[in-house]
Amino acid sequence: MSAPAIAGPVTDCPLRDAPFSAQSPLIDILLSPAAKAVIDKYAPGKLDRMPPMFAGTKPPTFAAILSAETATRFTGLSADIVAKIDAELRALPVTDADKVARCQRYDNDVPKLAPAGKAKARLLVFEKINGFKDAPSVNAAHAALSAMAERRNWSVTFTEMAGAFNPKTLSQVDAVVWNNISGDVLTLSQRKAFQAFLAHGGGFAAMHGSAGDPTYFWDWYPDKLIGARFAGHPMAPQFQEARVIVSTDHPLAKAAGLPREWRMKDEWYSFKSSPRAVGAKVIASLDEGSYTRKGPMAEGGLDMGADHPIAWTNCLGRGRMFYSAIGHMPQTYSQPQALALLEAGIAWAATDKGGCPAR
Repeated sequence: MSAPAIAGPVTDCPLRDAPFSAQSPLIDILLSPAAKAVIDKYAPGKLDRMPPMFAGTKPPTFAAILSAETATRFTGLSADIVAKIDAELRALPVTDADKVARCQRYDNDVPKLAPAGKAKARLLVFEKINGFKDAPSVNAAHAALSAMAERRNWSVTFTEMAGAFNPKTLSQVDAVVWNNISGDVLTLSQRKAFQAFLAHGGGFAAMHGSAGDPTYFWDWYPDKLIGARFAGHPMAPQFQEARVIVSTDHPLAKAAGLPREWRMKDEWYSFKSSPRAVGAKVIASLDEGSYTRKGPMAEGGLDMGADHPIAWTNCLGRGRMFYSAIGHMPQTYSQPQALALLEAGIAWAATDKGGCPAR
């Protein structure tokens, strides 16, 4: 395989020219001495005492998936103080150095795709992570996807290069798979290419962490593509056995050969709303009575009630979207039902061109 095309510095990253504010990504505050000084003024030394994984300036880092306001909440600052911080941040100029620093975590590098040959489907598995990276789960998913592609005779390209999201490259694949992606990773032009790919009938599949960020800086992704915003997960304990209930009338449940229910252990996500609100069709849900929803991970609580989806499909025009919230523990990528669900979802996104007919 020939070498990838390495591009120059990114200049069209999201928020490059945006004013500083309490809604800015924490990483952009930390990258600016002037902006960081504003927070240090009201919370002296507290940012420096945050764990490295929360206050790092080099991805992957939690600082890429927290706003400055969210971070200051950890320091115990009042709403009045946060408002003062916001006002002072907004008064700061955005320098050329700030713009360069904000764009450094993005890239325009273009990978070479694996040969398609007589493959039944062509997949682009995307693995660039700017936010939280749980390497064991990413690696387990990578191995499972590789084995899946071999079983199914799929051509698969694994890449951390966001430059793959360009019209030419995307025109050569049937679906993109986001392997536990966290943090904002696409430039403005890459976002546009991705949206056009879906509008013209491309497929998208994603798992677990790809919908697990506490803060998003691209509203279209959680609100339109995924269809639900992450609320949190239990921490007391974090990993629990729960009862998974299957919507047996969903075509993918039948394609995966799923039983009416099964039990398994994982980290269980809650969402702020049901994806049904945007037209999604739920494949699997959680029985909230089968596990404990306790922990400091969500201000509004983790209860969703009788309707607690964890896997679903949706149509974005002709584009096909599949998401499964299962997948934090590496073992889930060999758990029979979870693996069958993931494989059927990716197969549908990549090959069922009639799954989302033109409207």
